[in-house]
Amino acid sequence: MPVYTVSNVQNLRICVVMVGLPARGKSFISQKIVRYLSWLSIKSKSFNVGNYRRQTGPPQPNAEFFDAKNKEAYKIRQQAVTKAVEDMMNWFVAEQGVVAILDATNSTRERRDWILRLCRENGIEPMFLESWCDDQELVLRNITDVKQTSPDYVGVDPEVAKRDFLERIAKYEEVYEPLDDNIDRDLTFVRLINVAQQVIINKIETYLESRVVFYVMNLHIKPRCIWLSRHGESVYNIEKKIGGDSSLSPRGLQYAKKLPDLVRQSAGDADLTVWTSTLIRTQETAQFLPYKQLQWKALDELDAGVCDGMTYEEIEEKYPEDFKARDEDKYEYRYRGGESYRDVVIRLEPIIMELERQENILIITHQAVLRCIYAYFMNVPQEESPWMSIPLHTLIRLEPRAYGTKVTRIKADIPAVSTYKEKGTSRVGEALTEATKSRHVLTNPSND
Repeated sequence: MPVYTVSNVQNLRICVVMVGLPARGKSFISQKIVRYLSWLSIKSKSFNVGNYRRQTGPPQPNAEFFDAKNKEAYKIRQQAVTKAVEDMMNWFVAEQGVVAILDATNSTRERRDWILRLCRENGIEPMFLESWCDDQELVLRNITDVKQTSPDYVGVDPEVAKRDFLERIAKYEEVYEPLDDNIDRDLTFVRLINVAQQVIINKIETYLESRVVFYVMNLHIKPRCIWLSRHGESVYNIEKKIGGDSSLSPRGLQYAKKLPDLVRQSAGDADLTVWTSTLIRTQETAQFLPYKQLQWKALDELDAGVCDGMTYEEIEEKYPEDFKARDEDKYEYRYRGGESYRDVVIRLEPIIMELERQENILIITHQAVLRCIYAYFMNVPQEESPWMSIPLHTLIRLEPRAYGTKVTRIKADIPAVSTYKEKGTSRVGEALTEATKSRHVLTNPSND
């Protein structure tokens, strides 16, 4: 294995080395970490060894392929992890990466020592993250998810796939060496016991490491949904004004009255909690919902500063340079005396943490805020998120899954104005291209 040298080495660069048997949620955790850090503008990437193994090994290997005594297969698997590590090291250099996730079982101390040595030689701080689980119900649920999403089992009978995967786990168990509080006491590590039932941390020393730890401590993988809705059409929407604290229009009130039926249609008898902003239009939209309600200042709309209460035409006329600057970099642009999309993301971080802890939540808030929340769950790049379409009078259902998020939109049959502004114009209205429509990103990596 070649040694990779890096100039201007900084301790801020971290390699999160996943550890654990198959079907322990390692890829789920890996992707969630990358999504969270990327949302916070921290350059992150996951390197899934299973994907590398499929490039050179058999497309659908059976359990015998993962037997440590199978020398030919072991060679292929070792080549896969070597290539993944090589690409990871190159990524740190070529793209100034900050946090890499090495997504694999890394089930032996020998493998982990090898990775530790390479990281230390290249000025990268290794942080081991083990998902240890003996909750058989949880493991079987993860196996079901893997069968449905892994390329290893495409077209395979579900029962055959389940038996083979259980055999694969047994092969790994023969050589698995969990992290040990005494043997590994000099390492930086986190052990998640049955997801987050118990969390053991050791030698977490940097701010970035502590953020990763705090985030994974809040994760759970119980089936749940999150519903998102903008407030009903407001008086300011009709007048094409931004910001403000206006009440609903007559059509917006119609939407508020219909919203309980839309939620029941989507959620059934699920027990929900409703989160709104502190502004009048979201609270009026939630007034007929028969659920517990909480108000969050962090869910208030993006502050437009001196432009609050103006139309886009008025902004273009009075502040032409600002209008142009916002179109050129909408994510970073901060209104005079107000906020940018980046500012909104920063104040939404506690909301995201709490969302990861909760089960079924309905959020009624505003266009910019929903764009930021939606971008987090759907892994939408920062530069695209401020241009997504989040129409009025539409209920969005998000179903977080092990390898992505499924999205469903339920439109109310109640007309509303469009508040969408395309780049380069001060007019509002829906004339969207595919690139500006909201996206549904679902990936299917698999552990190795």
